[in-house]
Amino acid sequence: MHPKAPPAADRVYGYVKQSVLDRTFAGGTLLVEGEIAEAVGVSRTPVREALLRLEAEGLLKLYPKKGALVLPVSAQEIADVVETRLLVERYAVRKVLPASPELLGRLADLLAEQRALVEAGDLQGASAVDRAFHHTIVAAAGNRILEHLYDQLRDRQLRMGVQVMRARPERVRLNLSDHADILDALREGDGEAAERLVSRHVERLDVLLRSSAAP
Repeated sequence: MHPKAPPAADRVYGYVKQSVLDRTFAGGTLLVEGEIAEAVGVSRTPVREALLRLEAEGLLKLYPKKGALVLPVSAQEIADVVETRLLVERYAVRKVLPASPELLGRLADLLAEQRALVEAGDLQGASAVDRAFHHTIVAAAGNRILEHLYDQLRDRQLRMGVQVMRARPERVRLNLSDHADILDALREGDGEAAERLVSRHVERLDVLLRSSAAP
């Protein structure tokens, strides 16, 4: 039995969102419903539905009878994403203490996986595991609304920094060191140190994203 194909609107949503996040559709690009429908092989109705969802996420701006404009990354968006990540992650590292053996084991596994990927030169894979490391801490805090918000933040960040890791592989190694320090603080039950380390880690990202977005 073949698995059921996802609904047409979901297919369009996935296609357009991925193309925006990896900058196949760069900021300032005008997307035309008919062209999207043809690319995905659907009618225009599910395209409209998918574009409305992406507008609600702040990635597009719809213009009736014209299409959808891919919103460029702004300095304000970078500031907002970084500020919100700080709020969520500072809260999460405090909330997970005392950290369970299961959480510490999962984070140690992810750190080892990320290190192996960096050594193999797979920066894209390492970036995905980097995201999983942070997500695991946020998820362990037990607030599903914050977890969903965090995933949206990381989606937005992806399109901001898609070129950064390719251009700055040394940053990936610095992430490994930061993650090891955060894990040590969680093992020791030191919430103050964990919060300080998370702040340092995310604030470094702020500087990096701003420099990569500069004209």
